[in-house]
Parts: sequence; C-alpha cells; structure tokens
Amino acid sequence: MSEQSIEGFVAASLDDAEMTSYHWRVLSLIIAGFFFDLFDIGIFGGLVPDMIRTNFATAGDIAFIASATFLGLFIGSVGQGELTDRFGRKTVYQANLLIYGFATLACAAAPNPSVLALCRFVAGLGLGAEIPLAFAYAAEFVPKLSRGRVLAVLNLVGGNLSIPLAILSALAFRDILGWRGIFVAIGIAVLIVFLFRIGLPESPRWLAERQRDKEALDILKRFGVTGQPVKMTSAKLQEYADPIRTVFTKYTRRLLLLMAASFCAFATTYVLLTWLPTLIGARGFSITKSLTFTLVMTMAWPVSSIFLMCVIDRIGRIKIVVVSFIVAGLFAILFANSSSEPMLLVVGFLMSFFVQNCTNTVCVLSGEVFPTAARASGCGLVFGAARIGAILASYSIVGILAYGASAAFVMIAALLGIGAISTAMIGIEPKLLSLEEAAAVPAD
Repeated sequence: MSEQSIEGFVAASLDDAEMTSYHWRVLSLIIAGFFFDLFDIGIFGGLVPDMIRTNFATAGDIAFIASATFLGLFIGSVGQGELTDRFGRKTVYQANLLIYGFATLACAAAPNPSVLALCRFVAGLGLGAEIPLAFAYAAEFVPKLSRGRVLAVLNLVGGNLSIPLAILSALAFRDILGWRGIFVAIGIAVLIVFLFRIGLPESPRWLAERQRDKEALDILKRFGVTGQPVKMTSAKLQEYADPIRTVFTKYTRRLLLLMAASFCAFATTYVLLTWLPTLIGARGFSITKSLTFTLVMTMAWPVSSIFLMCVIDRIGRIKIVVVSFIVAGLFAILFANSSSEPMLLVVGFLMSFFVQNCTNTVCVLSGEVFPTAARASGCGLVFGAARIGAILASYSIVGILAYGASAAFVMIAALLGIGAISTAMIGIEPKLLSLEEAAAVPAD
C-alpha cells in the first residue's frame, strides 16, 4: 500500500490535471482584479488634463499625487506577501480589492489635492498586491505542462490590454462623467468584481501546506480531481518560518537576481510608456505624430503575450528573457539612430515587443520559483523592485534628457544589458517542472 503526503498528492494532482472550465473560471476572476492595476495607471493619465483645466490641481500637485500612488503600490506589493503566505491567498486577494474599491470611491469626493493624494496612496496599497498575488495564486492551480501558456493569457488580458482600454475609456467618458465620475465608475466596477470573487477557492497547495487536508481535497474535486492516495501519511503540524526570512535566506540568489531583472524590465517599460512621445518628439516630430507612433509601438504589448502563449512552454523562460533583453537593447540603440519614419516605426515596434517579452516572462518566473509557504512573499519582493524601477527611471530620465534623446536610449540599453546578465545567472528553468521541483532550494 503506497503512502503519500497530502502536500505531494495535492501538488501532483494539480500538476497532472487537465484544464477544465473551472480552471478558466478561476483564472478569469483573478484576471479581473489584475486588470485594474495598469488600467488605473493608464486612465489616471487621461484624467490629469481635466484636473488641471478645472483648477483642482497644478502640475506640481499631480506629481505629488502620482508619487503617493506609486508609494502605495510599492508598499502593497511587498507587504502583501507576509499576509498572503500566513493567512491565505483568497483572504488577502479579496481584502486588497475591497481597499482599492472604497479608496477609489473616496477619490471622487476628494476636496483638494492633498486628500486625493492620501486616497490614491490607500488605493495603491490595495492595488499593489494584485499583480504579485495574481501570478502566485494562478501558478498554484494551473497544470505544469500549460502553466507558462496560461500565465501568458493572464498577462495578455489582465495587463497588456488594460492600457489601451484605459485610454479609450478616458476618451469616451471624461466629457460625460468628468474625472470624479470616472473614479466612481471604477470604484463600483471593482466592488462588483469583489462580489463575483467571493466564490474563489483557496489555493489547495496552501491548504495542504497548512495540513487542512479535507478542505484541500474538497477543492481538488472542483478542479476535476476525484481520486486520493491509497494511504495518506499524517504529516505533523509544522512550525512555519517567516516567509520573508525564508526567501531572503534560502532563496537569496534567485530572489536578488529576479529583483534585478524585474527592476530593469519594468524601469524600461515605464520609461517607454511615460516618455516615448517626448523622446520621439525630440527627434523633430509633431505631438500628433509622436502619439500616433507611440500607439503603434504599444500594440507590440498584446502581440508579445500572444507570442509567449505559443512558445513559452517550448522554448523556456530563461532563454526568452535573456535573448529578449539583448535584442531589445540592440533595437534601443538602433532606435536612437533611426533616420526615417518607417524605420522609426518598425524598430520602435520591435523594441517594444522584446521589452514586453522580458517584462511578461519575468512576471511568469516570479510565480514559479519560490516555495508555496513563501511564494507570495517572493513575488511581492520581485514586484516591489519593479515598482522602484518604475519610479526611479521615470524621475532619472528627466536629468538624462538634458543630454539629448540619444542619452535616454543609452540608459535603456544599459538597463536591458543588466537585465540579461541577471536573468542568465538565475540558474533554474521552470519549464515543464512542477512548482515543487522549480522551487527546490538552490545552493546559495
């Protein structure tokens, strides 16, 4: 009679299961929360002109509000890990969405920029937890042979389509609702998603780690797993180490290298997202043409996710990230020296495509290479580094632009080179591995 631990049975069952309609239902609810992260950033930019035009805020006030938002996002990304690994994925995932929803409603009633900054900070605390928790949560129930492809779908719908939809929403509703009305609409939409997500299951892997055997087995049935081992070993209740300490002491190398890669990928992404029209305009093009070129280049974002859906489980994460970092760096240098409009468009599109390959795949990696007991903490730290990269790059490029647009692309190429080196040194390829195999403690 074979014996198997509850943790081993749950992990093997989830890894070997077929994707069912219930898998996709859970994934869609995870995506619905993740969607609001980049959507929020994208639509806020579209509301800024109205805030300034109506004399609600000055340009300096807007910078302060944006900084408060990013600070909240950073603290939310890092802080959720400890809570999530201790109290469960569903509990924290729902709580952060509730915080974001009510804080966004409060934004609509803000009497002055200072109160709006405070509300945006609180909203950032809730929203900052969405991305790292989304990848940690989704990775834990997706079968191992399709994990990369499914997480690429998460990135496509939840991340890369949200920015253009945010811009379109701002254009469509800002005159009808005003900036306060749009905050109300977003807050209500978030609370509706919260209600739909009440039925989300807790992660069976997390339940098994906590020796909540019956709950884990009951949830497995929803994913189409009806069997159980002939004889289950009774694992003794373990004393859980601090999740943050676990990732810092036992996964030091991969944590720091992933944080470096995430910093570089997201710093580049946010520089392009925020400053690309300015960088193109510095080449002598009109604002209208700069925005048109930027729109074409950002279409590379969803194309990247579709590409990864097709190849990530065949080629592997590390190869894709390293090659994409290097090629994106080369295109950044070429973009700085492009002399014609067709060349600018083609090179810009390809540069954006390979940068997004890096960003999207680092997101996937972050959900795969830490143990269940500390997965959310590891993801949170990786995305915390991404937030820092976005903030520092957005501010530092202002000084670099004093030396010309070419200097900005040299900075981008340097970041991409550092990202390639960091990723190549991680030393673990999760392709086709179970999460438990991928999270095997490295010799740090």
